[in-house]
Amino acid sequence: MSEIMKKVGQGIRHFRKQRKMSQEELAHLAQVHESYMGKIERSEKVCSIEVLERVTSALGISLEAFFRYVQPIDSVKQEEFTIEEIVDQLRGRNEEEQKRVLRVIKALLEDDRKE
Repeated sequence: MSEIMKKVGQGIRHFRKQRKMSQEELAHLAQVHESYMGKIERSEKVCSIEVLERVTSALGISLEAFFRYVQPIDSVKQEEFTIEEIVDQLRGRNEEEQKRVLRVIKALLEDDRKE
């Protein structure tokens, strides 16, 4: 299997575990067979870009942010990825949830200034 497909499989596994999802849950949300999802993660199967888009969407991350994670260019790009991932996590959340996260971020930054 190609190196990029290994990175894709590892990236899917990383985000799935980060979100505490099972392969079965992710497969269901992405509308693919459970065994196929496992083969993608293990780099035993190549998936189409359409399937990858469904998978990343089910994980709550954009294709662009996903590819930045699996193929980072440099530290500046990695920094942009982190910001993009924060934005992706907030997308689709209601206004109250977004405001709660913003309060937490502000509190953390205030704590850092005091130290």
